[in-house]
Amino acid sequence: QRQLVESGGGLVQAGESLKLSCKATRMILSTFSPSTVGWYRQAPGKQRELVASLSGIGRTNYTDSVKGRFTISRDNGQRRVHLQMNDLKPEDTAVYYCTVATIRDEYWGQGTQVTVSS
Repeated sequence: QRQLVESGGGLVQAGESLKLSCKATRMILSTFSPSTVGWYRQAPGKQRELVASLSGIGRTNYTDSVKGRFTISRDNGQRRVHLQMNDLKPEDTAVYYCTVATIRDEYWGQGTQVTVSS
């Protein structure tokens, strides 16, 4: 059973919104809460890049291309990580991966496809 299960990808038109979610299914609260969570993406023919991250103390980091459009959040009680994506653009098309970095390990989701048509 995977540690991280993602949902929320799909096909949308430019300008629309999507919300990705990721659940850490087997992680206890004391491990999840201080972890750094994030979303990466990989477009065809391109390297995987960090989209957004959120530390255990609430510090966020976004890649320049999504600043002002994407918001990362977490629900520690539910062990969930969210990525709200607004004003989507065709260049946002990629497979999106959730990550959780604990003190000991880094976990990855299986990826969810986001396709934005023009």
